[in-house]
Amino acid sequence: MAGGWTRDGAVLDQIHDTVIDGVLTARARMPTGPGRETCLECGDPIPAARRRAMPGAVTCVSCQTGRDARIVTGGINRRGSKDSQLR
Repeated sequence: MAGGWTRDGAVLDQIHDTVIDGVLTARARMPTGPGRETCLECGDPIPAARRRAMPGAVTCVSCQTGRDARIVTGGINRRGSKDSQLR
């Protein structure tokens, strides 16, 4: 279903692009490298299970939870309508 001047399937293309952008953003945020044995923020030891599950982890679970809560996502307005741009 398309509306206005768009071609058929344009909405699905927008959804697909939004999902791909989200996946790429999440992959870019994943830690890389050797990681640490102690938390970068609080100094507590990072459990071995976390280091195995998340290679490159530099924070403990509680500090990472706080970091994740502060992440601000600024998406791309793919619709381009006047109403969505005024928000």
